[in-house]
Amino acid sequence: VVSEAETPVPASDLPTRAVMGVVMVAVACAAIYLGGWVFRLLVLAGAAVMLLEWADMHRVPRRWGYVGGLVLAVNLLVVSEILYPTGMMDEAIGAASFVPAWTGFGVSLGLALLLGLLARRRTMVGGYLYIAIPSFALLTINWAWFGLTFWMMLVTWATDIFAYFAGRSIGGPKLAPRISPNKTWAGLGGGFVGAAVIGALAAWYFTLGAPFLYVGGLMGLIAQAGDLYESWLKRRAGVKDSGTILPGHGGALDRLDGLLPVILATFLILVGGLWTG
Repeated sequence: VVSEAETPVPASDLPTRAVMGVVMVAVACAAIYLGGWVFRLLVLAGAAVMLLEWADMHRVPRRWGYVGGLVLAVNLLVVSEILYPTGMMDEAIGAASFVPAWTGFGVSLGLALLLGLLARRRTMVGGYLYIAIPSFALLTINWAWFGLTFWMMLVTWATDIFAYFAGRSIGGPKLAPRISPNKTWAGLGGGFVGAAVIGALAAWYFTLGAPFLYVGGLMGLIAQAGDLYESWLKRRAGVKDSGTILPGHGGALDRLDGLLPVILATFLILVGGLWTG
């Protein structure tokens, strides 16, 4: 829930940041454990807020941010329930279980194009897909097995935490100074190692088996690539944070930028039939 900050965090903000981090982790874990509509509603809310932040960053009129968020929430709610009904788990999870998700992605593409046309902003098409595709994939993965969702969360959190402490304690050459001045190669390595270790332990605990026992480090790199991409978006937009909804942490996009690509990578493992269970 912390990352190698783009700007140093004032000491006075650290308690707020720490408390908010603990609250976010507790809420996420409770929602994953309870599953069903509790988890789905949390994902819908997060997705809608992220799209609103995207619209604000790209200076799209606020009304279209609200419209987009509403459309996205309804999209995820209805399509996920049609394709993956709450409470109806697949007895034998396999690659075929995730094929219907492509229909959900197709619906998201159609709605993204319609939203972009109505708002007359091409950026809303990209933003809608950037958030809708991994959000729907997350609902699909959680429907299959909540342990996979915990695994993705733990790997992403480990990446952020280990990258933060490695970057601050070791320092050294900057990773991408023009995009995120405070990120270092040491932080990248720390995030990789932390994700590899925590990913293996989480996969063992949830009996996920291969390949999740071994790909935590790779996911850590993917998460940091997602973080850098969002940093690039913010730098181009001239903003420090994507929003202010999370005290001490910025916006929802600031906290979930690394998770989005991790979800997509995990989904590809599943749909490709690479999970041995």
